[in-house]
Amino acid sequence: MPDSVSSVTFPPAFLWGAATSAYQIEGAVREDGRTPSIWDTFSHTPGRTIGGDTGDIAVDHYHRYRDDVALMADLGLNAYRFSVSWSRVQPTGRGPAVQVGLDFYRRLVDELLERGIKPAVTLYHWDLPQELEDAGGWPERDTAYRFAEYARLVGEALGDRVDNWITLNEPWCSAFLGYGSGVHAPGRTDPAASLRAAHHLNLAHGLGATALRSATPARSQVAISLNSSVVRPLSQDPADLDAARRIDDLANGVFHGPLLHGAYPETLFASTASVTDWSYVLDGDLRTIKAPLDALGLNYYTPSLVSAGTGKAGGPRADGHGASEHSSWPAAEDVLFHQTPGERTEMGWTIDPTGLHELIMRYTREAPGLPLYITENGAAYDDKPDADGRVHDPERIAYLHGHLAAVRRAIADGADVRGYYLWSLMDNFEWAYGYSKRFGAVYVDYRTLERTPKSSARWYGEAARTGVLPGVGTTV
Repeated sequence: MPDSVSSVTFPPAFLWGAATSAYQIEGAVREDGRTPSIWDTFSHTPGRTIGGDTGDIAVDHYHRYRDDVALMADLGLNAYRFSVSWSRVQPTGRGPAVQVGLDFYRRLVDELLERGIKPAVTLYHWDLPQELEDAGGWPERDTAYRFAEYARLVGEALGDRVDNWITLNEPWCSAFLGYGSGVHAPGRTDPAASLRAAHHLNLAHGLGATALRSATPARSQVAISLNSSVVRPLSQDPADLDAARRIDDLANGVFHGPLLHGAYPETLFASTASVTDWSYVLDGDLRTIKAPLDALGLNYYTPSLVSAGTGKAGGPRADGHGASEHSSWPAAEDVLFHQTPGERTEMGWTIDPTGLHELIMRYTREAPGLPLYITENGAAYDDKPDADGRVHDPERIAYLHGHLAAVRRAIADGADVRGYYLWSLMDNFEWAYGYSKRFGAVYVDYRTLERTPKSSARWYGEAARTGVLPGVGTTV
């Protein structure tokens, strides 16, 4: 790693943020008119989450948001990415907004702005209103139109004070974990439905971006956050290269193809012909999906290492996305995923900052001139308070240092990266893992809900205040 000061000094306007999502932190799931989302239903279904954990209370951010914003300000953050609960704002996924639901987000945004923290609003972070799922969910085209209506409602309510918007977070997870492997809500296992869902999520982005622009001032910036995979072949054998290409199409091309280039990869159509004929892609859809982006969000955790399988479906899948008898890779069930070498987080994910640099540079080439934000990056560790109640997490500090240094190297290599959002601000409900995995820079005692900044939070705050990465062993 370069030792020069410039290698770890970030541009003055760089955003130093943290990210969360509504269902993971808010709680208050039955208050002020909110109705169930697919994650309420999923988490209350026996066997779906570790320990039967739910987001009913989560970390009670709905009632503690002022303290949480004060904590961000104390740490020195200048940006915060959060998501809006669709069923809190529009309980059935249709019709007028519930103003008391919007009022919560108005108060949150006002609190952030008062503290000098720039809000970035994600409209959809996986919590579809259950009534829309009952009507067919994302595999149904109508859901995309319902999303556009919801986007307009939120844009009208917050557009006077929010400049940065993200339509969807990780649509890959919504489509392929929700409707393919079933490890995420709504827990369906239908390969064809997962591909239909992917297309309708793309369509929802395009329709939602257009609706946002019609409802917000011209200064608004509209983006989408993709968890694009860094897919590497196990060898240079042609069969392994083909396996990597197939996974890359399903992980990346299915989204960035239409979003950035106005077309799905022809190789994706060919590879998935046994599952679907893609007849649900209608005239005009691709033009809608390719609505101009003002920025692109990239979420990164670990690379994927793949090889050709035996030709039989059902091989082992060390793909890092939870255990299931069903694949999240339609028509690629025979591809084998391998654990990449190196140290791992508590999620079992290999720590490899080179993958983040590779991802940034790929999108610098894919979309020249498009600003990039790292909208999620972080690590889970088995954090525990010491006898004095302090929480030391040197592993997370090393993780952050390595990945932020990779971001800085990408900037030096010509990438236009304008901000970094640590995942996550605080420990929270980690989806199917319940409360068993801690990603937060702030420790949460789930019994008392007391917040304690970990040593990584202070380290990251120092980087945010100075624009310079402290040393890995620095005590702040």
